[in-house]
Amino acid sequence: MENIISRNKMIDPLKIKFKSDNKINLSEGQINREYIVKEIRTNDYELKKFLFSLGCYEGEQVTIISVLSDNYVIIIKDARYSIDKNLAEVIMV
Repeated sequence: MENIISRNKMIDPLKIKFKSDNKINLSEGQINREYIVKEIRTNDYELKKFLFSLGCYEGEQVTIISVLSDNYVIIIKDARYSIDKNLAEVIMV
Protein backbone atom coordinates (compact mmCIF):
# COMPACT_ATOMS: atom_id res chain seq x y z
CA MET A 1 0.00 0.00 0.00
CA GLU A 2 1.34 3.43 -0.88
CA ASN A 3 1.98 6.13 1.67
CA ILE A 4 0.34 9.51 1.18
CA ILE A 5 2.60 12.56 0.95
CA SER A 6 1.12 15.65 2.57
CA ARG A 7 3.14 18.85 2.90
CA ASN A 8 6.43 16.96 2.74
CA LYS A 9 5.41 14.46 5.42
CA MET A 10 4.79 10.78 4.89
CA ILE A 11 1.43 9.60 6.22
CA ASP A 12 0.72 5.93 6.74
CA PRO A 13 -2.88 5.30 5.56
CA LEU A 14 -3.31 2.56 8.17
CA LYS A 15 -2.77 5.07 10.98
CA ILE A 16 -5.49 7.47 9.83
CA LYS A 17 -8.49 7.23 12.16
CA PHE A 18 -11.96 7.98 10.90
CA LYS A 19 -14.86 8.76 13.20
CA SER A 20 -17.76 6.55 12.28
CA ASP A 21 -20.47 8.65 13.91
CA ASN A 22 -19.29 11.99 12.46
CA LYS A 23 -19.43 13.59 15.90
CA ILE A 24 -16.65 15.72 17.27
CA ASN A 25 -16.49 17.41 20.62
CA LEU A 26 -16.66 21.17 20.79
CA SER A 27 -12.99 21.47 21.74
CA GLU A 28 -12.10 20.09 18.28
CA GLY A 29 -14.29 22.65 16.49
CA GLN A 30 -13.28 25.64 14.41
CA ILE A 31 -13.60 29.28 15.42
CA ASN A 32 -16.50 31.30 13.90
CA ARG A 33 -18.36 28.18 12.78
CA GLU A 34 -21.86 27.23 13.83
CA TYR A 35 -22.51 23.72 15.10
CA ILE A 36 -25.59 21.80 16.16
CA VAL A 37 -25.32 20.00 19.50
CA LYS A 38 -25.85 16.29 18.85
CA GLU A 39 -25.22 14.92 22.32
CA ILE A 40 -24.04 15.79 25.81
CA ARG A 41 -21.70 12.89 26.54
CA THR A 42 -21.45 12.65 30.31
CA ASN A 43 -23.00 10.64 33.13
CA ASP A 44 -22.89 13.62 35.52
CA TYR A 45 -26.49 14.75 36.04
CA GLU A 46 -25.46 18.10 37.56
CA LEU A 47 -23.29 18.90 34.54
CA LYS A 48 -26.13 18.10 32.13
CA LYS A 49 -28.47 20.23 34.22
CA PHE A 50 -26.00 23.14 34.17
CA LEU A 51 -25.57 22.95 30.39
CA PHE A 52 -29.35 22.77 29.98
CA SER A 53 -29.70 25.93 32.07
CA LEU A 54 -27.34 27.67 29.60
CA GLY A 55 -29.52 26.48 26.71
CA CYS A 56 -27.00 23.88 25.56
CA TYR A 57 -28.92 20.71 24.72
CA GLU A 58 -29.43 18.41 21.73
CA GLY A 59 -30.56 20.22 18.61
CA GLU A 60 -29.44 23.66 19.79
CA GLN A 61 -27.02 25.81 17.80
CA VAL A 62 -23.64 26.74 19.29
CA THR A 63 -20.86 28.92 17.83
CA ILE A 64 -17.23 29.04 18.96
CA ILE A 65 -16.08 32.67 19.09
CA SER A 66 -12.56 32.33 20.45
CA VAL A 67 -10.16 29.99 22.19
CA LEU A 68 -7.72 31.38 24.72
CA SER A 69 -5.54 28.79 26.41
CA ASP A 70 -8.08 26.21 27.62
CA ASN A 71 -11.03 28.62 27.72
CA TYR A 72 -13.65 28.61 24.97
CA VAL A 73 -15.95 31.56 24.37
CA ILE A 74 -19.15 30.27 22.79
CA ILE A 75 -22.52 31.67 21.78
CA ILE A 76 -25.71 29.84 22.68
CA LYS A 77 -29.05 31.55 22.04
CA ASP A 78 -27.51 35.01 21.55
CA ALA A 79 -25.63 34.83 24.87
CA ARG A 80 -21.86 34.50 25.29
CA TYR A 81 -20.37 32.04 27.74
CA SER A 82 -16.83 31.11 28.67
CA ILE A 83 -16.33 27.41 29.31
CA ASP A 84 -13.22 25.39 30.01
CA LYS A 85 -11.81 22.61 27.85
CA ASN A 86 -13.23 19.82 30.03
CA LEU A 87 -16.73 21.18 29.57
CA ALA A 88 -16.21 21.67 25.82
CA GLU A 89 -15.15 18.03 25.50
CA VAL A 90 -18.50 16.68 26.70
CA ILE A 91 -20.48 18.70 24.12
CA MET A 92 -20.67 16.61 20.96
CA VAL A 93 -21.44 18.47 17.74
